[in-house]
Amino acid sequence: MCEQAWERQLTCAPAGDQARPALVLVEGSAGTGKSELVRRLLESPGARAVPRLAVTFGPSGAADIVDPAACVSHPSLESSLASVRPVLLVAEDLHHAGEEALVLLRGLLRDPPARLMAVLTYRPEQLARTGLPLGRAVDYPARLSVTRYVPPPLEEQQVRTLAGELLGAQRCTEGFVTRLHQRSAGVPQVVVDLLSMLRDACGAGERQHFTAGDVDEAGVPVRLRELVLERLDSLPEACRPVVRAAAVLGEPAGAGDLATVAGLWGDAGHEALVAALETSVLRETEQGRYGFAVPMEASAVYEELHGPVRERLHERAAAMLVGRTPVPWTEVAHHWRGGGRTQDWLRAAEQVAAAGSEGDHDGAVTEDEARFALLEQVLGARDLPPDRRGRLALTLARGAMLGPRSEGTARALRRIVEDPALPAAARGEIRLELGLLLHSQKRRFGEGRAELRLAAEELRGRPALAARASAALANPFFPGPALDEGLDWLRRAEAAAAASGDRAARTAVAACRATVLMNSGDPEAWRLVQELPRNSPERTGRQQVARGLCNTANGAVYLGHYRRAGELLAEGVELAVRSGAPFLERVGRGTALFRDWLTGRWDGLAERCTVLVAEDGVANDARVVLALLALAKGEWAAAQDWLPRPGSSSSPHREHGEPWNPCEPEQAWESCEAPVAATAAGACIRLHLARQDVDAAQRAAGSAWTWLRTKGVWVWGAGLAPWVVEAHTRAGAPAAARAAAEEFAEGLAGRDAPAASAALLWCRALLAEAAGEAEEAFGRFEEAAAAYARLPNPYASALMTESAGRCAFVLGSDPEAAARRLSACVERLTALGAVWDAARVRATLRAHDPAAARRRSPGRPSYAERMSPREGEVAELAATGLTNREIAATLHLSPRTVEQHVARAMRKLGISSRQALAERAASAGRT
Repeated sequence: MCEQAWERQLTCAPAGDQARPALVLVEGSAGTGKSELVRRLLESPGARAVPRLAVTFGPSGAADIVDPAACVSHPSLESSLASVRPVLLVAEDLHHAGEEALVLLRGLLRDPPARLMAVLTYRPEQLARTGLPLGRAVDYPARLSVTRYVPPPLEEQQVRTLAGELLGAQRCTEGFVTRLHQRSAGVPQVVVDLLSMLRDACGAGERQHFTAGDVDEAGVPVRLRELVLERLDSLPEACRPVVRAAAVLGEPAGAGDLATVAGLWGDAGHEALVAALETSVLRETEQGRYGFAVPMEASAVYEELHGPVRERLHERAAAMLVGRTPVPWTEVAHHWRGGGRTQDWLRAAEQVAAAGSEGDHDGAVTEDEARFALLEQVLGARDLPPDRRGRLALTLARGAMLGPRSEGTARALRRIVEDPALPAAARGEIRLELGLLLHSQKRRFGEGRAELRLAAEELRGRPALAARASAALANPFFPGPALDEGLDWLRRAEAAAAASGDRAARTAVAACRATVLMNSGDPEAWRLVQELPRNSPERTGRQQVARGLCNTANGAVYLGHYRRAGELLAEGVELAVRSGAPFLERVGRGTALFRDWLTGRWDGLAERCTVLVAEDGVANDARVVLALLALAKGEWAAAQDWLPRPGSSSSPHREHGEPWNPCEPEQAWESCEAPVAATAAGACIRLHLARQDVDAAQRAAGSAWTWLRTKGVWVWGAGLAPWVVEAHTRAGAPAAARAAAEEFAEGLAGRDAPAASAALLWCRALLAEAAGEAEEAFGRFEEAAAAYARLPNPYASALMTESAGRCAFVLGSDPEAAARRLSACVERLTALGAVWDAARVRATLRAHDPAAARRRSPGRPSYAERMSPREGEVAELAATGLTNREIAATLHLSPRTVEQHVARAMRKLGISSRQALAERAASAGRT
């Protein structure tokens, strides 16, 4: 019976005329949420409307009896029932009840009152008689509805919500939430205890984000540790080895495996397992497999094992697994290490490395994670011979780039390349993989490029690998080098690939050329994309094609080819998943989010971006989309927080308080991928302009434009150039604005970039408007609006329509048409969710619409206790976090007038603070 159904039964029936009594038996171990269900039931309106009695039995068997309606205690359960005559009876922890109370309850349920609703909670493992919560079977009458309900564990999304509430949603990565859910088994109390431990250990605001490793290192909550150790202590000593064996194996196992590792033979193993199940130390997790109900319980037992006992159990486990076909060498290595058998551990690790380098392992991501973790451990061991270190390091390095991300992998590879004893033949290849990892996954661009340059030199005698290093250095996405330098590296890569005769190297370089050309707007790129070998026989070849498809899809989005970008992206992500490259799948999702922003698919977009940020820990593209959404909604503080900071590439920065100011290019442009940086710079300039800080906007515009000029990829100026031009015009520097527009136009010559071409129309319209040429500005804004609509980019198109309407009012030839144009613009912006933009356009419309002026009567209408339209508009903007001065600038009002509107709105809503106003708005948005 689902929770919602029994809550409806319990909360609705007592208040109605239903005569049929009901009993719900709520069964669950400690911490599974029984008390929370009861609390919600007792606080529900239906339960409050009837006589009710709550009883809690303690370990002594005594009952703590309270009448929640009258708040009085009664000396016994019998007198309480007689005094209160409850319609709703709740009895908690029935497993502690004494025989006298059980007799009374059995009697009550054999002949219950007509409207009685009884809820009894208990822990099944602590019942005196298994399966009999009331001590013995009850002769329930046919008219009594009897239901057994087991609270389900929390789902992963529910764990994510809890983690966000206690630690902050932006600090909880996807890996952290997944591991938390896995290790806690979704038991609510265990989840809360773990989160509290992490919060208290790390301190508020001190951790940028939490990872899966943090869950593993947190330890076992005290409540859970004591519970499992008490259960273990209740077992006879002869039966405890099977529980210890389960702790050492660390995952559910069959009865035979548990007995073998425990060293129990014949009936002894069987009897020990049955005893462990009867006391609930172990559970049957699935048919024929037994383990701990909560995986963390294994850690609690394991930590109490004495060294010799632990080592013997690990040795038995390793010996058992070696006899299997195929041998699970990763698990064997773990057990040899736990048994203190260092040489056997190293030999097993070499078997893991050898197995990992053979064949094609499509979809083996989970196995790769375990393999990489083992290799990182081994490479950190002391006295590892250089030849062994080199072989193992190569295995780790070869899978590091496109395999699962590991915080320890980069550190391990860094230690290895700096080891003077490392064989020279391995150093260049390991350095190559380290550079790729730093460059692409860790966003440590400067470090990554330095390593790749060294690798390119060290690999001169290995042209296939040298081609990969040079191709990586040619990638245009990364900050720093100009496009011309990237083209030089591309030529070196192509020469090395041709000399190598290696098919995978040629594929990697072909994908690189397609990427470079697509991102620079070269029409030839589309042919190269079609020629990429999707069906390459090697896994590495397919991964390189997947990379090329995802990268060119990203480039196509920035060019404005949204439909074609979507096709490439779908193909690239599918191939990435199929070829075991999860990093590329995450990159593809970031590209999709940016495309959704541009094409107006804003419903749920903020939530999707937040999820990716939590999963990835970096996700600069998702962060910038969140900043752009916040800016359009008037949530300027949130926009400021989401913009990537100089020198920061992996975490939110709410504690810093200052927006990213591209006036420091040596820092700012190293923080994220180049096209993302250009778009973020445009958002930063617009934020300064919205806040009327024209000087800061102009400084940011100058810095950003200098950077784009150095980079030389002008098509990436689509989200930057108009704001640069507007910043200069508003600062009274028309010459600088014209120079930027002309340079932009020259850079776009011959390029296939519809988004940048639309942006150029916008720039020229701004120049005309600043020069007082309203008619020309009107025409160019109209042209830009149409160009953006064709992409489609409905938000930019609406902004152009707004500007055209503004110019139409200045021309004065047809104010009614201008008003209609702006009214339609308001509707489009409102539909998107651009609250601030819509309010700004409405203010312009009110200021210029002659029809609206004629409709206004001499006196003001009386709204009594209802909010006026203007008060509602001001309240809506105040709820986003804008200050009175910022609202005034948006609506063309004085700050004093805004202050009065806010005060009246809060009084009419019965709200005493702006924070409450924001909470009211957020609540309304969720309904």
